[in-house]
Formats: sequence, structure tokens, C-alpha cells
Amino acid sequence: MFAVVKIGAKQYLVKPGQKIKIEKIKNKKEGEEVVFDQVLLLENEKGEIEIGQPYLENKTLKGKILETGRDKKIVVFRYHNKTRYRKKKGHRQEFMKVEILS
Repeated sequence: MFAVVKIGAKQYLVKPGQKIKIEKIKNKKEGEEVVFDQVLLLENEKGEIEIGQPYLENKTLKGKILETGRDKKIVVFRYHNKTRYRKKKGHRQEFMKVEILS
């Protein structure tokens, strides 16, 4: 059994028991359960595949937030030659690690 679910602006192929790293969801903390209702595709136990137009109605996935944190810093450097233009910025993306329950 697997499903394709849209979380934020990305799509994930998930199975029950799998742990995925997603973008942070506002107002959610570690240990809480979350419900993902934007299911795009679902394969049930019989092997039948259901495809949404664009989402499947009355189908949801449940997950549990295991961990929250911030990724490693990435450096964004902009440079224009011959004009002395240099700009250096850093960014750390916040994430959540979620275990898919059902």
C-alpha cells in the first residue's frame, strides 16, 4: 500500500511506517498528530489504484511529528563582475520529521 500526498508545495510517495522530512507546518509541535487531506493517488490492499481529479475525496493520511529542527546552512552568494557587487546571505530551512501512521 502506498500513496502520493501533497504537503505544502511538494509531493511525496509514502507508505505506512515510513519517516519523511517535510517543510515546517505552522502551529504544530513534536508529538502531535497531523492529517494530510490532499491525497493525489492511493493504492489499497488489493492492489487497486485510485487517482484523484486533482484530489481523492474522503481519503486522508495520518502522521505523527517526531522531530522539528533546522537544516544545515546554505550560502547564497551573488556576484557581478567589474562592478564591485557582492552579496552573501545564509539560509537555514526549518523542517519536521513525520512518521506516516495510516
